[in-house]
Amino acid sequence: MTHQPSDSFNFSKVNVLPGVTSTLGEGPVWHYGVQVFYWIDISGKKLHRLDLSAGNDQSFDMDSMIGAVLPVEAGGVVVALETGIFRFEAPDQFKLLAEYPSDAAPNTRFNDGKCDPSGRLWIGTMDKNAKPHQGKLYRMDQGKLVAVLENISISNGLGWSPEGQTMYYIDTFEQAVYAFDFDVTHGEISNKRIIITIPESMGSPDGMTIDSTGKLWIALWGGSGVACLDPLTGQLLRRIEVPALNVTSCEFGGPDLKTLVITTAREELSEVQLQQYPLSGQVFIVQTPICGIKSDYYK
Repeated sequence: MTHQPSDSFNFSKVNVLPGVTSTLGEGPVWHYGVQVFYWIDISGKKLHRLDLSAGNDQSFDMDSMIGAVLPVEAGGVVVALETGIFRFEAPDQFKLLAEYPSDAAPNTRFNDGKCDPSGRLWIGTMDKNAKPHQGKLYRMDQGKLVAVLENISISNGLGWSPEGQTMYYIDTFEQAVYAFDFDVTHGEISNKRIIITIPESMGSPDGMTIDSTGKLWIALWGGSGVACLDPLTGQLLRRIEVPALNVTSCEFGGPDLKTLVITTAREELSEVQLQQYPLSGQVFIVQTPICGIKSDYYK
């Protein structure tokens, strides 16, 4: 990977969302149908709904750890809980869509999920204690989760190129971003290859989003930032510094898709680290000249 970030825009103005702190903030998604951000606190077992125009945040308690939230075309969201995938439309209203996979290793949970351009749900798993090679990546087919990749350590960032022909995927332990050829019609992946290796000095790759030009925006766990990388060359194009050590994910949203929301975590930080990074667990917002792409709905 080439370390030559270049950009004429000042990305240094990072605003904090007041009053919202999570243990393990993750998975922001822009539901453009209702013009709100959703994001989750995995360990805190909460779903958050952020209305940018009103500047307020609502939270909903889940009955277990929540690994992902996904927008639904007809309204509402899908949530990934420890017992399965559920449609969630209002407090205490859950409809089971798929049981937690029976072939998943013991002591695992869901971690990060997205929908592909055809509206299929993809979601990964990981060991709750981060034991290596216990996770899988699943695709939901007709109410059942089918394993597509196995021996994954920490299943993380997912995304598709703007034209939908390439799927990107992160296994955090491997410090790697993978690319696959993607069959939009059948939801099949092939030709797995590593396109970017993140040096440990930068942190570990976590959640990911993609902009309208196909560039990858990757949150850096342990790296206090978000990196924008070219998937074709591996070049580091720009970096946003975040005043939190463990940066977990990011997503473009807002009416013009130019507001980048960044989630972070307090989990696993020592008292010394928390004193050094007191804003850990906060949600950060950056206004950019970069345009994202709309999140694919669950259909």
